[in-house]
Amino acid sequence: MDRIVECVPNFSEGRNHATVQAILDAVTSTPDVVYLDHSMDPDHHRAVLTFCGTPEAVVVAAFRAIRTATNLIDLRSHTGVHPRVGATDVVPFIPIKGTTMDDCIQLAKRLGEEVGRELRIPVFLYEQAASRTDRIHLEAVRRGGLEGLAFRMSSDPHWAPDFGPSRLHRSAGAIVIGARPPLIAYNVNLRSQSMEIARSIAKTVRQSNGGLLHVKAIGVELASRGMVQVSMNLTDYQVTPVQSAFQAVKTEAEKHGISVAGSEFIGLLPQAALDNAAVTSLQLERFDLSHILERRIAETVEAKNTSDQTLLDFLSAVSDTKPIPAGGSVAALVGALAAALGVMGARLAKQSDGETTLLRLSRRLYELVQEDACAYEALMEAYKIPKEHSDRPGTVSNALLKATEIPLEVAERACEVARILHGLRQVVKPTVYSDLTVGMILAIATAEAGLFTARTNVKHSTNQLVMESAQAKIIKTRESLEELRRLC
Repeated sequence: MDRIVECVPNFSEGRNHATVQAILDAVTSTPDVVYLDHSMDPDHHRAVLTFCGTPEAVVVAAFRAIRTATNLIDLRSHTGVHPRVGATDVVPFIPIKGTTMDDCIQLAKRLGEEVGRELRIPVFLYEQAASRTDRIHLEAVRRGGLEGLAFRMSSDPHWAPDFGPSRLHRSAGAIVIGARPPLIAYNVNLRSQSMEIARSIAKTVRQSNGGLLHVKAIGVELASRGMVQVSMNLTDYQVTPVQSAFQAVKTEAEKHGISVAGSEFIGLLPQAALDNAAVTSLQLERFDLSHILERRIAETVEAKNTSDQTLLDFLSAVSDTKPIPAGGSVAALVGALAAALGVMGARLAKQSDGETTLLRLSRRLYELVQEDACAYEALMEAYKIPKEHSDRPGTVSNALLKATEIPLEVAERACEVARILHGLRQVVKPTVYSDLTVGMILAIATAEAGLFTARTNVKHSTNQLVMESAQAKIIKTRESLEELRRLC
């Protein structure tokens, strides 16, 4: 995708998985949209969904999600600690690649107009898209909750919505839609049940009360966990880094004789907002590198492009009577899938080094799918050169070399994958062990297939140096493979 916009809608539902899944389905069924992340919290009674895509597709997906939420969520029976004014509470657009803030402002207005017209829900624009200065901040629209907003709408002409009817929707309330830079939703959990202390700490650290710049904070109760939380939004992490917000809350908590139980991110965050040292210093809970926004976008966009544009075509091509792509390409793809299983296991086991290595191996094996097809095609073309042509022997020899080196690399990379998967099996939970074993079996099969192809091709080479070099690699890889078979 050359132009990417991120959207992070918040829904007033954190307990009913079927409802949240229906909203997810509305988004993921939209062409040119990539799902990135979602979270649910029963205490906040809130779900946060993150997706990206082309500007046009993101608006379509957002509208579908809002329509689904409107049909399934009734605020009249909603209870939760997080402030809210709508079943779909807030929908921000964030420019990511090839797009500007002005583009996102126009998207917010387009979505707001459609929601107001089609769903009859009042829409208020906020942040960069706000039509009035007193609506820039989300908390200004939420002030007093649904009752406060309803009162302002009925008594103050300045609080007429930007789009839609002048009264709240009976079950869905209102919606706040806007455009903003990346925001970090960050919570610090305290070993206390005192809401008075949580509110006091939140008041001290937030900007509106003279605290940290670009920090919004509230104190909330986590009844299901028997503790309280300082829930924050960091609207400019470059001015106030995550570490500064954490330290401020920790310092205030210590003044009350309370310790920090841990902290957590909701949704994704930019790479620049976190370094390796911060993972430990922030006492992060349930965190892995997949929470990094840029990493998640790159991986999921690449995966979607592969799925949408090439997988079905690849299967059809393999099924065809043509010999390209064939065994080597299929083996490389299987190896890439085996490595992807390992990435999943590494993330669950919080093995960042293993995750990084397996991601690299998965991508390289996927590249080898196409490289093998190209090498075999080049070999077939070389064989078509008439035997009397003087350049035929050299062309065939070079093509054979490539057609041998690529499956050899497939075998070598697959052995690396299998070895890492074996190590991960020792540290993952039993529920994941079987998945990693499947990955290891597939990686070993990939290595065997790669070796078979390499041995077959090297037999046809007349270049003694090429044959000796390839044979040495084949022997080394075969020894490694035999060891892995024993481990499996």
